[in-house]
Amino acid sequence: MTVNAGSSSLHLVYVDGSATGDRLDLFEPPESSGVLGLVDAFVADQKAPDAVGHRLVHGGDEVRRARVVDDLLRAQLDIVADRAPLHVPPALMLLDRLRQRLPGVPHVVCPDSAFHSGLPAAAATYPLPARWRSRWGLRRYGFHGLSYSWATRRAAQLIGQDVTGLQMVLCHLGGGASVCAVDGGRSVDTSMGFTPLDGLPMSSRSGAIDPGMLIWLLGGRLSLEELAQGLYRESGLLGLSGGRSGDTRELVAAAHHDDAATLALEVYVHRVRREIAAAASSLSRLDALVFTGEVGWDQPEIRLAVCRGLRQLGVPAPVRGNRDDDGPVGPAGAAVSVLVIEPREDLQIATDAAAALP
Repeated sequence: MTVNAGSSSLHLVYVDGSATGDRLDLFEPPESSGVLGLVDAFVADQKAPDAVGHRLVHGGDEVRRARVVDDLLRAQLDIVADRAPLHVPPALMLLDRLRQRLPGVPHVVCPDSAFHSGLPAAAATYPLPARWRSRWGLRRYGFHGLSYSWATRRAAQLIGQDVTGLQMVLCHLGGGASVCAVDGGRSVDTSMGFTPLDGLPMSSRSGAIDPGMLIWLLGGRLSLEELAQGLYRESGLLGLSGGRSGDTRELVAAAHHDDAATLALEVYVHRVRREIAAAASSLSRLDALVFTGEVGWDQPEIRLAVCRGLRQLGVPAPVRGNRDDDGPVGPAGAAVSVLVIEPREDLQIATDAAAALP
């Protein structure tokens, strides 16, 4: 069973090999009233799984690969909880609950940051005082690694080449959003940093902004709590659209009559293009541009707008909209393949969890 606890959703899926069975999909915060009761009822109705794989957004230096959870590791996980406050606390709450409900089953945490654990030093190191970096482990961790790991292998299959010979930029665009450069199957650069707040504007998260502005805001204008609330829950597409929506589908529908919705989409597309171009600079060539995540998979207007601004990288404009399966949306024979790949974090969690079992 895989457990994917997000900031505003929860997905429990039974996986057998590459096939998925019964599932529980809740589109509300995991800590909402009644959620744990629904989880208990779902688990009670199922045969006990061989293992439970839990998505852990931020593993920090404590968890750099999928690991079976014991009491010692569980205690260490609290150290990283405040580095991804929208994701790690609800994930740990579900981990504790399911360890109680399924005590005889191994539980495995699968960190999103693991895919980026081998980032080159030049990409991972912040230009901060060495004593800060050493004391607090300040570096670029990167996230959405489960999604990128799955999409990297799928892209190689679709292109028909061994992954070790491919150089690609992948975009995970969803409620959270990031870009990753992959060379030979390895992450060599990514837009998210020490926390999942960095990089692209997201549904309600700001993405990268001037740190000097944050210092200025904290100088008597906002409290730390107000700043955190604004950056995590009131910014991004939601803030750009004047509070209208953080959902690209709603903004696309409103753009023809709402200037704020239009601006939100223009800023979003601009920043996605900018991060793709930055990531491509870590590669010696660009073989493919891959879109995944809910928006990347299901929002052709966004893909088209992004690709139209990347002709200098050899990226062609898509020639088709959505498709029912993974595959190309760019023209045949283009120097850079444009692919869409359905996000399947559930299957990647199952794969990583199985590999971690003794």
